[in-house]
Order: sequence, then C-alpha cells, then structure tokens
Amino acid sequence: MTTAVLIPIFNDWEAVARLLGMLDPALADSGHSVEAYLIDDGSVEVPPEKPGPAGLTAISAVRVLRLRRNLGHQRAIAIGLMYLLEKTAFEYVVVMDGDGEDDPADVPRLLARARKEEGRSVVFAERTRRSESVAFQVLYHLYRWLHLVLTGLRVRVGNFSVVPRPCLERLGVVSEIWSHYAAAVFKARIPNVSIPTVRARRLGGQSKMRFVGLVTHGLTALSIYGETIGVRLLIVLAALLLLVIGCGFSGIWLLSGDVLGWSLLIVAFLILFVLQALAMAMVFVIFILAGRQGTAFLPIRDYAHFILSVR
Repeated sequence: MTTAVLIPIFNDWEAVARLLGMLDPALADSGHSVEAYLIDDGSVEVPPEKPGPAGLTAISAVRVLRLRRNLGHQRAIAIGLMYLLEKTAFEYVVVMDGDGEDDPADVPRLLARARKEEGRSVVFAERTRRSESVAFQVLYHLYRWLHLVLTGLRVRVGNFSVVPRPCLERLGVVSEIWSHYAAAVFKARIPNVSIPTVRARRLGGQSKMRFVGLVTHGLTALSIYGETIGVRLLIVLAALLLLVIGCGFSGIWLLSGDVLGWSLLIVAFLILFVLQALAMAMVFVIFILAGRQGTAFLPIRDYAHFILSVR
C-alpha cells in the first residue's frame, strides 16, 4: 500500500520534526510505503534543510511544497490534496495537523479502517475527548449546538483523516474544499465514516490560531451550508409571522378598549419586523443560490498557481 501523509505547516518546524519522529515507528508495521508532504503555508521562518529527523525508516521521503503566500491551513490542505492527486499515484492520503494534537498512534487505525472500507469512504478521526481549556470547550460545545440548529448536522470531526484515491478524485471538483475541507466532504456527500480518538497535546511552540481565527474558521464551515441556513431561517421566520398574526387576531376577540389598541400596535410592529427579517433572509438565499452559478475555484484546475517550489 502506498500512502502520503499531508501536513500543512506555518512556522511549526520543530513540532513537525518531532511529529514525524513519532509517526515513523507508528507506521513501521502498517505495511504501507509512506512519504510525508509538508505544505509550507508561507512560513516566515526559513524551513530547515532537512525538516524531518534523521533515521526515519517507515517514512521513505519528506518533501516540502512551498506556497507563494500564506493562505490558511484549509487552503493549504486543498492545494496539497490536488498536488497529490495530479502528480502522484498514492492509494491513500493521511491529512493531519503538524502540531501533534492529531495523535500519530491513531494513524494506523485510520488506515486499517480505510482498507476495510476498500477505498470507498473518507475515514475521519472523531474527537471523544479534547485537551483544551474549559473555556475553549464551553465555546466549542456552543458552536456545535449552533451548527446543529442552523444546518441540521452535528460537528464531529476535523482535518485528521484518511482519503482513499477514489474519494480524492471526487474532491478534485469540489470547490468548497478551498474554504473548509471536512465540511466540503459532507456537503459533496462523499461517503465517510469515523472512528473515536482522543485529541493529544501540542508537541511544542504556541498555537498560531487565535480566538478571532477560530471564530472565522467556524463561520467558514457554516458558510459552506449557506443555502441550507437561509432556507431554515425562511421557514422559522414564516412560522413566526403566522404566530404573530394569529396572536393579533386572538387579541381582537379577547381584548377591548385601550388594551386592544396598544396590543394591535405592538402586533403590527412585530409583523413589520418579521416581514423585514423574512425579506432579508429571502435575499440572502437568492444571493447564495445565484453565486453557485458563477465560476468557482476548481481545485484540480487552479491549485498549481499557488505552488512556488517543491523539494
């Protein structure tokens, strides 16, 4: 079995070297011929001449794809996947972060499940327990609830996954991977399964993802389902409008005098407010649907423009 390990990197060269040193023995008995591809996402720090540690045995080569500019880890993943699709013939691609929070010990389990699926499904690592602070976990659970309410889908996975080549070929025309890899897999209805894992701790350095970046990342995932969110808002607002109108008619029958007048005035304002919100939601849906007709980023066609060098 031939396998590529795809890791987006922004300055975390020390951490990724330690990661490769842990990944190598984990893959020793996997039966896979492995190469590592580090996607240098416009790092400010100059990468070392040999980004991997000495003495690797299971990993036969470590290659660095340097991007022309910093694009963010989701777009770096998209470019790396398309490079591997067009320039190599690997049967499986392991996507993981370079800071060590994706545990190398889980990679053989993901690969084993991918082989069991016979290349038909993307295999994700599902987080059963996280290692972040309590505050982060509270905010994360709030985000998961919001995502479920707005899209009807549960947030279960991140980047850590194995992509068989047949699924990689399908991703070549899924423009949404330019924004969010995992959400794009679900949106394109590419078959996928998941296995439970525990998120590990960073191997070194500080996370480059700040609070604003995390919020942006979450909202980007939601934007993949823009038309679904818009239609759900339309349904909720239409139901709210009917409820307000129903309350208004009930007030006419049950109330009288000044109380009736004030009640009808309040109901009128509420109807006006809901109608405005309904109109805005409809414009939002039409805008999203119209945008789908334009020329989008086509991964297999456009990725090469962003690669500066490969070594």
